[in-house]
Amino acid sequence: MDWYLTVLKNYAGFSGRARRKEFWMFSLINFVIAVLLAGIGTALDTNLLSLIYSLAVFVPSLAVLVRRLHDTGRSGWWALIAVIPIIGGIVLIIFTVLEGDQAPNAHGVNPKLAAAQA
Repeated sequence: MDWYLTVLKNYAGFSGRARRKEFWMFSLINFVIAVLLAGIGTALDTNLLSLIYSLAVFVPSLAVLVRRLHDTGRSGWWALIAVIPIIGGIVLIIFTVLEGDQAPNAHGVNPKLAAAQA
């Protein structure tokens, strides 16, 4: 849950780098919450809860995706590849699964090393 809250605290932080663990833990918890809210919405016969939650986490989700792409040495603009049907989503998933650059890159130092030193 700490990874989820860390991303929310860095709400609109598009600069820097995000580790794989940060990205995927946020994605997992985000998915679980979305499924729970969809179930509650179905029981109440409304989609309002899911809609409000989706709008609330849109910017943090985009920000952590951009930081994850930065960790692999790519520009955040690569997130737009997702608009290409099927192939774009697959490529974006591959980019987020790849290990980040070990050395500092144009977007900052390796967050894995920075966490180990702290």
